[in-house]
Amino acid sequence: MAEAERIIGTPDIPDGSRAAQERPDGAAAPGEPSGAGKARTPAGGTGAAGTEGADGAAGSEAARPAEPAAPAHEDGAGGTDGGAAGRPRGRRRIAVLFAVAAFAYALDLISKMIVVAKLEHHDPIEIVGDWLRFEAIRNAGAAFGFGEAFTVIFTVIAAVVIVVIARLARKLYSLPWAIALGLLLGGALGNLTDRIFRSPGVFQGAVVDFIAPKHFAVFNLADSAIVCGGILIVLLSFRGLDPDGTVHKD
Repeated sequence: MAEAERIIGTPDIPDGSRAAQERPDGAAAPGEPSGAGKARTPAGGTGAAGTEGADGAAGSEAARPAEPAAPAHEDGAGGTDGGAAGRPRGRRRIAVLFAVAAFAYALDLISKMIVVAKLEHHDPIEIVGDWLRFEAIRNAGAAFGFGEAFTVIFTVIAAVVIVVIARLARKLYSLPWAIALGLLLGGALGNLTDRIFRSPGVFQGAVVDFIAPKHFAVFNLADSAIVCGGILIVLLSFRGLDPDGTVHKD
């Protein structure tokens, strides 16, 4: 047998395979992976190919540009519509606006009811000597008794102001603007109520005025709220603060 192998020759067999054939149980030689281990490969690949795949995935993630952050308002409301944080903050500003408006309107309405019931057709009440007194007067014009011939026009203007403020409230993120617009809204509602429900008729009603400083026109609390709101808006505009909370520099 050995003489035949010498004459014919034996096929080239790797050392590891020859050792496995020589072992009776077919087990791999020590230090060599088993046949099953050689045949089984991970799903993601191993060796140089697997490394290149991982490097390629990492490179694509690194090459991807970072998304820019959304712009933020001065008070933290991010994004074009305020974002998740901006919407609750905007709702709080709207709540402040309507709370201020309701307070100004209720104060004006109650004061006028008291004046009509207790002061109309009575002598004026002196508060600070001749410098300030309460005197019930029916005013068909605008604030402080101006333009009595344009009652209907002033009524329409008041209604337009209310609509504009209500539309502007959707973009409101500034607390000072909420207070200013609330004063305007409450004052406009107070005088509009008089023009609709008081004599001589609808949209022509006379506004009840009762605050009479010396050498000045008689006015009411609604007029005061409108003037204070207007002054505050002028100051905010000079500071460059917009209703949406942003600040611009001219």
